Amino acid sequence: MLLTELDIYHFREGTYFRAYETLGAHLVPAVRQGDPGGTRFAVWAPNAAAVSVIGDFNGWRRGRNPLNSRPDSSGIWEGVVPGVGAGTLYKYHIASRERGYKVDKADPYAFRAELPPRTASVVWDLGYDWQDGAWMRRRAEANSLSAPWSIYELHLGSWRRVPEEHDRYLSYRELAPAVADYVSALGFTHVELMPVMEHPFYGSWGYQVTGYFAPSSRYGTPQDFMYFVDHLHQRGIGVILDWVPSHFPSDEHGLAHFDGTHLYEHADPRQGFHPEWNSSIFNYGRAEVRNFLASNALFWLEVYHADALRVDAVASMLYLDYGRKAGEWIPNRFGGHENLDAVEFLKSLNLAVYRDHADTQTIAEESTAWPMVSRPTYIGGLGFGLKWNMGWMHDTLRYLQLDPVHRKYHHGRLTFSLWYAFSENFVLPLSHDEVVHGKGSLIGRMPGDEWQQFANLRLLYGYMWTHPGKKLLFMGGEFGQKREWHHDESLEWHVLRYPLHAGVQRWVRDLNALYQATPALYQQDFSDAGFQWIDCDDAYESVLTFLRLDGGGGQVLVACNFTPVVRESYRVGVPRGGRWRERLNSDAADYGGSGQGNQGAVQACDIAAHGRPHSLELRLPPLAVLVLTPD
Repeated sequence: MLLTELDIYHFREGTYFRAYETLGAHLVPAVRQGDPGGTRFAVWAPNAAAVSVIGDFNGWRRGRNPLNSRPDSSGIWEGVVPGVGAGTLYKYHIASRERGYKVDKADPYAFRAELPPRTASVVWDLGYDWQDGAWMRRRAEANSLSAPWSIYELHLGSWRRVPEEHDRYLSYRELAPAVADYVSALGFTHVELMPVMEHPFYGSWGYQVTGYFAPSSRYGTPQDFMYFVDHLHQRGIGVILDWVPSHFPSDEHGLAHFDGTHLYEHADPRQGFHPEWNSSIFNYGRAEVRNFLASNALFWLEVYHADALRVDAVASMLYLDYGRKAGEWIPNRFGGHENLDAVEFLKSLNLAVYRDHADTQTIAEESTAWPMVSRPTYIGGLGFGLKWNMGWMHDTLRYLQLDPVHRKYHHGRLTFSLWYAFSENFVLPLSHDEVVHGKGSLIGRMPGDEWQQFANLRLLYGYMWTHPGKKLLFMGGEFGQKREWHHDESLEWHVLRYPLHAGVQRWVRDLNALYQATPALYQQDFSDAGFQWIDCDDAYESVLTFLRLDGGGGQVLVACNFTPVVRESYRVGVPRGGRWRERLNSDAADYGGSGQGNQGAVQACDIAAHGRPHSLELRLPPLAVLVLTPD
């Protein structure tokens, strides 16, 4: 597709959100017999004195296939190279106007990248015969805020490996049925992939991206990744992609110092360099950069049928002083620390996503109290659909790491999250960030002997699955992996031979099954109408009791005992009489528990308690959660 005058107008304005359709490398078919066809190249390099395409087709000889600078001062260089077809390796050789700077750059809009550590771009056609029509027709329902979301976070290269073949990781096509079978068996609704976009350093886990439009060649071709998404969709599983618009690495072939100037990043390191991540920060005030990022977001939703984008490190985008000391940052024009350009970019991005793909979601990983992150832009919000609840995660893990004898003194860490639970559309994340950098595994952070550690872990998951908010669990957590996650090693699948590990996995499976079958546990996640405390003040015995409610009269009672002491005859007020069935008990022997409980059901009596006309006399198991529903 050729660039039109209207395209250039939007390109300069920063509203050209389909830039991938014209920039980059696009195959040109032969129009008559004897015509070899070729590839049309277009790249933005406004400060270049000359740009040429180099590759395996011309022996990587610079200057042999020059591009022409457009006469409209857009800074775009373009041209057709005859005979260049799919699979051709290429780069742009850029001779800058700045001090004789010359460099070979990968294509920012390339659809495929060479297998790392090699860094060339690859001419590629993105044709694919999708078979996920049934999923796409019902996607709006599956991705609704009133639907159940149980997300399994996954790193493709370390989920499962082949030890017989030098511990190699699986390909996209090998992963597709294996992941789908496993996720379906455990009842997760969505898979979230740590970044699949091409990245030169494997140890960055994908968060240092150079090929924004290219799925990593480590696992196969673009069509192979399409097959992965397609297969999961056919199995009824949504696919969420981690997306990194906050920073990019300084590798020579990447975006940094692209045409001899700071094109994609700010020139001043107080704005354009991130000291914590040793990477460059996008200049959101530049129209062409906004085009690049917004086009990339829509690209993954449109071309790869992604169901949601989890936007990484939003806090680092919002604050000019993020990770910086006094004097290391530049205030905005009003003297504040808010990055006004990033704010406007995020708003325009979310408007575009929900305008064009209303059946998808954007999810902010935002770790501060920035207001209205997941509220519409027309009322002053940033326009995201969902936001990670980092506060809930930190408070809950800090509480559960305490020896149970001390928990009574820190009861507020459990109850505080409900003071703000409905201020945003929250996802409760137990992500990869909680099992790296010396933090150890989740099971390793639980106190007590081995039995108590597993009981605490089951209690954590039970509390999480019944607390308002969508759910996210990083791989390995579902069976209590003991060692810290490492990107170069497979998960500890062998531990499933041990009853306590297998019991945690069964517990997660049964939590997911009940969660999806019970609208009261998800339908009103983001409204206080979906939650009622029964008793949030029993700090002395470290017990929480509450109700979850749907919009049609359905109700679920949850009782959590955060001590290893069995609580006999524990009275809990309930809104109705009759029989209450014990739907789940994390202390059941099948999960590795001690088998304490209420023999499957309890009859409500006409004794008022907790301001309710009826009550149950429960036997609360140690370090356990009970979930009951009225018959």
